[in-house]
Amino acid sequence: MARPAKKILNDPKNVVAEMIEGLVLANDGRVAKLPKHNALVRTDLPDSKVALLIGGGSGHEPLFHGFVGRNLGDGAACGQVFAAPSPDTIVEAAKAVHRGKGVLFLYGNYAGDNMNFDMAAEMLEEDEGITVRTVRVTDDVAAAPPERTHDRRGIAGDVYMIKITGGAASELDTLDEVERVARKAVANLRSMAVAVAAGSIPETGKLTFELADDEIEIGMGAHGEAGVYRQKLASADSVADQMMEQILADLPFRRGDEIALMINNLGATTMMEMLIVNRRIRQICDREGISVHRTDVGTWVTTQEMAGFSITLLKLDDELKHYLDLPAESVGYSRM
Repeated sequence: MARPAKKILNDPKNVVAEMIEGLVLANDGRVAKLPKHNALVRTDLPDSKVALLIGGGSGHEPLFHGFVGRNLGDGAACGQVFAAPSPDTIVEAAKAVHRGKGVLFLYGNYAGDNMNFDMAAEMLEEDEGITVRTVRVTDDVAAAPPERTHDRRGIAGDVYMIKITGGAASELDTLDEVERVARKAVANLRSMAVAVAAGSIPETGKLTFELADDEIEIGMGAHGEAGVYRQKLASADSVADQMMEQILADLPFRRGDEIALMINNLGATTMMEMLIVNRRIRQICDREGISVHRTDVGTWVTTQEMAGFSITLLKLDDELKHYLDLPAESVGYSRM
């Protein structure tokens, strides 16, 4: 039987509120918490801009609340661990970031998030007269076949989506234009994850799934949802080959494409392992005639202490490249 996870906490029921308090302090005045709600907003928002509200369940730090900042999210609505934020929290966060040009909701495609953000959008439009548009991140190729991309989960592709949409929202004048850029980005985004050990739920200490010491699960979801298959532990090159074969075929990516590449730590994987995987991915890209414009290797979308990583490829054009490369600054992601 798997052992309960060890964590350094106070009352497990207060982890989200205490985490947000610490996050606000770590931002040195650049973000503020909304009274009575687990939501964050930038303190330096311009008077007139399209607003970008991101959000979802906690437990994936630094996503989502760590991505509030310049050329990123204008605010974040935070749920409990692995749970969607409430409609009331989303409404208050949207009202706080609204600057007269509408609000774009951007979040991962999960049932609870879909329901609560949709309810909030209706409340905002009917009660407050605030125009809301929604773009859901659906980058996980393991979650559904290509003809059902609308059913796919959002995983580490959230990072590039927030970065591009945040940049677009800082420069474009209309909600329509920001939505257009976001939809183009998500259409060209593909990811896949592999896990070698489970994460856990802070309030219970229980693991999200069980995996034998000599097994790996390919295609994991962000909450520990089952992948496409389970197999014996294999070499880094072999695992990368399997994942890249499915990712490349899905868009499909073709010779001559230019991409952004992200290797994301699910929580407890070393930089050493991810760099070894990066080496193999670049060999595959070279072989397939795909050029890599930029590489991001780090920890952005986690499942507590889950061990494993995800691979994300984003096919670029000049417009997406521009917004992706704008300077960004937040506690969770900064790139100058």
